[in-house]
Amino acid sequence: MSESPRETVVITGGGGYFGHRLGCLLSKNGVRVVLFDIRRPAQDLPDEVQFIQGDVRSLSAVEDAFTNATCIIHTASYGMSGREQLQTQLIEEVNVTGTDNVIQACVHKNVPRLVYTSTFNVVFGGQTIRNGDESMEYLPLHRHADNYSRTKTIAEQKVLKANGLQLANKSDHLRTCALRSAGIYGPGEQRHLPRIIKTVDQGLLMFLYGDHHNRVQFVHVDNLASAHMLAAEGLTAQKKHVAAGKAYFIADRHPVDNFEFLRPFIEGLGYKYPTFRLPLFFVYFMAYLTEWLHFFIRPFYNFQPLLTRAEVYKTGVTHYFNLGKAKEELGYDPEPFSMDEVTKWFKAQGYGRQVTVTTSNNFVWDTVLFLLFLVVLLAWIPRVVG
Repeated sequence: MSESPRETVVITGGGGYFGHRLGCLLSKNGVRVVLFDIRRPAQDLPDEVQFIQGDVRSLSAVEDAFTNATCIIHTASYGMSGREQLQTQLIEEVNVTGTDNVIQACVHKNVPRLVYTSTFNVVFGGQTIRNGDESMEYLPLHRHADNYSRTKTIAEQKVLKANGLQLANKSDHLRTCALRSAGIYGPGEQRHLPRIIKTVDQGLLMFLYGDHHNRVQFVHVDNLASAHMLAAEGLTAQKKHVAAGKAYFIADRHPVDNFEFLRPFIEGLGYKYPTFRLPLFFVYFMAYLTEWLHFFIRPFYNFQPLLTRAEVYKTGVTHYFNLGKAKEELGYDPEPFSMDEVTKWFKAQGYGRQVTVTTSNNFVWDTVLFLLFLVVLLAWIPRVVG
């Protein structure tokens, strides 16, 4: 990324964990950074970083935020995990309508570069993938287990199709690319890891699932930030627009066993790691019924599902990708990281078994619903089998 003071990068979703981290790194490199989101970041903002509160669903708000920008990094999305995955209408509005607004605002405000934060899920829907690459076709929309993956697929296609659009001033064209990210981890991550800790702390992490040879990929937040900065450079004339119109898979260097990857984190916080393993199809079916249960009682109680179908696929089915294209064209070279630094951060913040957890009403209801669900499931299965 250029260190020119004229460089202004706007990050949609800048209030989130990754957007904030990326903005801070860009600012350290001398870039003027604007974070755009509906909520302020939970972390402190450097004095040099500007925050603008707004919603990607509002075209006028997006256009105002993009004024004088030279590059947009579009990370804003909704519905990645948990009960958010079941809010289908809001997911559609943020991920699809929001992306439409970002593209239109780039054209109207003469922003020549747009980097889109995408996901492995645009090609993955529960099938085994070993060493996949960017030549793979998009997963058909009807095969996605969740609306987040479906809408991210639609949005990525829109972004890549927008490559080459003429800007309003007719002096340049919009260059776009998409980075298909693995699951993000790092110190301070606030979406997945605290949810895992809460599940373990409540005694609900009682089993593993899938086979022992399952392999998936994760990406450290700093590696993902590095990839975005390289992609933004790859859209410039100095780099001959090498990234324009392209998608890249981004992850750490090597695929890992999902459960073994998390083991040091959970045990490092003082919890016992489960050893009992269930078949994948059983856990998927359990998640399927849980989603229906959530659908019916959500008007009365919006409980957090233990797992959704998409989460079962993403954690229990082998899928990993070749990073060669990103390395060759962008110069992406992921640093080696482990969960050790992450565990230390969470322990320093007071997470772990040494903390006395107060049982809340939410915990009581979540546990009751989960146990009720298991009773219904165990009573229903013999009838189906018989």
